[in-house]
Amino acid sequence: MPDLRLILGDQLSRNIASLDSLAAGDVVLLCEVQEEASYVRHHRKKIAFIFSAMRHFAMELEEEGIRVDYIRLDEPGNTGSLTGEVQRALARHRSERVICTHPGEWRVLQDMRAWQDQLGIPVEIRADNRFLSTKEEFAEWARGRKQLRMEYFYREMRRRLGILLEGEQPLGGRWNFDSENRRPPASGLLIPQPHMVEPDAITREVLELVASRFPDNFGELESFHFAVTRKQALAALELFITERLADFGDYQDAMLSGQPWMYHSHISMYLNCGLLDPLECAQAAEQAYLEGRAPLNAVEGFIRQIIGWREFVRGIYWLRMPQYRELNALNATRRLPWFYWDGNTELNCLRQCIAETRQHAYAHHIQRLMVLGNFALLAGIHPDDVNEWFLVVYADAYEWVELPNVTGMSQFADGGYLASKPYAASGSYINRMSDYCRACRYDVKQRTGEDACPFNYLYWDFLERNRSLLAANPRMSMTYRTWERMDERERVDILALARSFLDALE
Repeated sequence: MPDLRLILGDQLSRNIASLDSLAAGDVVLLCEVQEEASYVRHHRKKIAFIFSAMRHFAMELEEEGIRVDYIRLDEPGNTGSLTGEVQRALARHRSERVICTHPGEWRVLQDMRAWQDQLGIPVEIRADNRFLSTKEEFAEWARGRKQLRMEYFYREMRRRLGILLEGEQPLGGRWNFDSENRRPPASGLLIPQPHMVEPDAITREVLELVASRFPDNFGELESFHFAVTRKQALAALELFITERLADFGDYQDAMLSGQPWMYHSHISMYLNCGLLDPLECAQAAEQAYLEGRAPLNAVEGFIRQIIGWREFVRGIYWLRMPQYRELNALNATRRLPWFYWDGNTELNCLRQCIAETRQHAYAHHIQRLMVLGNFALLAGIHPDDVNEWFLVVYADAYEWVELPNVTGMSQFADGGYLASKPYAASGSYINRMSDYCRACRYDVKQRTGEDACPFNYLYWDFLERNRSLLAANPRMSMTYRTWERMDERERVDILALARSFLDALE
């Protein structure tokens, strides 16, 4: 009897563990199911990207001569659930075993673990070999540490993989060049166009399906240009290495109106669904440095995101779930403002980032962290609302990567387990790293008054509101001393403005 090999929509790699030792006659199952497409109201481009990439991957497997059972969302008899489709496939093919790869989300793993009893057959869940550190290796590294810091984990990954090393030492004499990667946007930057793919017949069919089945979901479907095959994803990686990597380091924190891509790679959606391998991306960047095509600060910064941060947050997710989802150390209770969905706000930085998110299902990491996440942190938005929004709107978002980034880094809801201090900032940071403030109704240089930038007074209100938890943090002590040296009348005005603004959000 053939084995049933299940491939999920974020496991589109020919080297995925569940396809290892594929025997003649084994059946590979891929299925579009309503349950996965709608457990949150995903951005429509995100759904279209995953479905199109799945269909192209299935076609490539068939061209290899592999038996593929592909279930479309609108196929008659589709049960709408992963469990239901596995059960139907077992009956169709008379399979006596299911082989799958460890999923990226806790809720899916719980379903898989129940299948053996529920379906009455053996279920083999193999480790996800698309990551460079296993769950067990990360847990061993984290053992006995009260706080986890990515920098130390990253150094061990560099040593283990032999990336950017000269003997046992880091190239350039430093492990981290982040201090060189914070240049504000300069005038006259020549930013190359991003990699774009014209939709083929398969993608056009998917776009029609998504438009019909998810008409009210967040986001635009027009101008769909994502890569949907491994060949196209490799071309996107090569274009980044060739045209943008050299300037990525200097301007990776910079933001400009009308420039959603900047010098970023925008390959995270391809990495997270399996079309690209993390090690090949890191090695491609390393080779560019060795050949003199990109400076070390840019290459190191890019590699740190892939073999450092990406692996680190995945390790934290599986180490701390399911409890991590419930954390709310700052006791944030306010609901997410509606303008996160429609962009209708006078704050130009938020309006710009939300509009680009609606259009592209993408924003780069500083837009996510220091504009969208920063506002939610300062305003005391409940972590559940913030997590759901970030999971909905971005094409690269799966819970394993989204939850630690939001709960731990962006919202400090884990109380400092992941980050050493909150990523809270006033309007001056956004003004320094972007041109957003120039076209804003508010004055970023004012802390009080009706024209004052809300980020300014919300920042100080956030510190005062969370004094009991944050004042003892050594990295926050200087900031609290600045607050305490302010004129008392100004402090009263700041807190009053913040209260009025936050009340209006309700």
